[in-house]
Amino acid sequence: MDNNGGRLIAEILKDHGVRWIFTLSGGHISPILVGCNRLNIRVVDVRDEVNAVFAADAVSRLTDAPGVAAVTAGPGVTNTITALKNAQMAQSALILLGGAAATLAKGRGSLQDIDQISLVKSVVKMAVTINRNCDIGPVLEHAFEVAGSGVPGPVFVECPIDLLYSEKLVREWYGFKTRELPPNMLKSKLFQFYLNRHMDKMFACDLDTVKTTPRRPTMPKLRKEKTAAALAMLTKAKRPVLIVGSQALLNPAEIGKLAVAIERLGLPVFLTGMARGLMGPAHPLQMRHKRKEALKKADLVLIAGMPCDFRLDYGRAIPAKAKLIAANRSKTDLNLNRKPDLAVHADPALFLQSLAGTPAALTKRSEWISGLRSADDQREAEITAMGAQAANGVNPLRFLRQLDEFLGENSILVADGGDFVATAAYMLRPRKPLSWLDPGAFGTLGVGAGFALGAKLCQNQAEVWLLYGDGAAGYSLQEFDTFVRHKLPIIAVVGNDASWAQIARDQIELFQDDVATVLRYTDYHQVAEGFGAKGILVTKETEIPAALTAARNFAANGRPVLINVHLTKTDFRKGSISM
Repeated sequence: MDNNGGRLIAEILKDHGVRWIFTLSGGHISPILVGCNRLNIRVVDVRDEVNAVFAADAVSRLTDAPGVAAVTAGPGVTNTITALKNAQMAQSALILLGGAAATLAKGRGSLQDIDQISLVKSVVKMAVTINRNCDIGPVLEHAFEVAGSGVPGPVFVECPIDLLYSEKLVREWYGFKTRELPPNMLKSKLFQFYLNRHMDKMFACDLDTVKTTPRRPTMPKLRKEKTAAALAMLTKAKRPVLIVGSQALLNPAEIGKLAVAIERLGLPVFLTGMARGLMGPAHPLQMRHKRKEALKKADLVLIAGMPCDFRLDYGRAIPAKAKLIAANRSKTDLNLNRKPDLAVHADPALFLQSLAGTPAALTKRSEWISGLRSADDQREAEITAMGAQAANGVNPLRFLRQLDEFLGENSILVADGGDFVATAAYMLRPRKPLSWLDPGAFGTLGVGAGFALGAKLCQNQAEVWLLYGDGAAGYSLQEFDTFVRHKLPIIAVVGNDASWAQIARDQIELFQDDVATVLRYTDYHQVAEGFGAKGILVTKETEIPAALTAARNFAANGRPVLINVHLTKTDFRKGSISM
């Protein structure tokens, strides 16, 4: 294998257990991709750089190693900004390797040369440039440590092109350019001296002798007195509510223990974000509806891994008289908008395990839980009745109810959309932990194809269902080409109501104007067919069972599928605008 910086980067990725690198090819990063390929790290090339980072984000969420993406310089890096910000807000540990202009050519008008560090530093935990080949190992090891420590997040590593190729080749490149100067001029000789000195510093290390040691991420330590204080507060509470957020699932190895801990605590629980599916599809302690009403009646709320942001009405959803316990890796999120009575700066999953592991028995609250269950069941009945309403087209509630009944135990749901996907969050019951992927608090449209790509690679035997709103589908349908080329039989469902429905519903009522909210019943299934996938059109409710069965059969035979479902409009989520 070539002795170059790209090879060394690949070796370090291999040492960290990286199995896939997501990319869109570019000359700036070719040595990294070739190095990975030769070390059997699967190189998965996408059609838009943003989806490479979304895929790396999904890998981070589903495995115990950060996801990794590599993109070329300039536009390659700028195309990733939204995905980096989404990963930052979702607290996903990932590494983005960005190509860059040669060290000597920076700021001199080189191809695709911009100040990338200044551009990305507000959306990552750390942004750093490699300046010498000696620094490749230490910089990457530090990047992995930073990405996974404390509050996880994305790290950007800028890799100048002349540090990725072999020293011999780079010296030839620079030498060719200097021969254009008159050979006997003093200015030429001084420049040659400067150039040689720069090259000597840049290639100061023999890469064959470089050794690196993976560093383990760190996290805030749980203090025993915090567990004792929380237990004392819980013991006194008569109407407690537990809310578990995505951060509680940052460590996949602890998920089984986390579910056992929640069951042992015996608290009624609402699962949000990535925590959906933690307790299976129908655990008696899990409540799916009427969270706002439950919080109003609670005398204690325990929030594990989620801030008091817009989802909890900035803390106002919790009664002023109710005690609040919050556990979070982030000090900022612990105190956001409302200061808790007990703030636990620690990993929320480990905190809940510690709390459940205490010898003191917690009070049984059968009557409180029974009342919440009754309200939950009542809302389920209301939704079922709304789904039974006649429709010109397919009632989304009816479709989602049938999809929920059709899902297998090995299904993974990827959510990418507004109104249709938000409705799906009410209707669908993820079957197992880490089987629901949504963008998180940033509410980003366009995560779908990248998330589905990463999910299918991580769990190849799973049936991955990508739930698209028709607005969101426009961001990444081109990745069906990627699914086909890499033989990833993902099933996508486009909830097609020819509208940006989540916006239109309130805009039309408030302003009597549908401007910029109207789409078409576009033939998304034919677009998928054009990329080599299988497309299925559903315009009537009677067509749903056959379409779902056909999609499963096509996927089982290795072919990606897109089901284009023509939906009727409903008022199920009327008044759901967030601010």
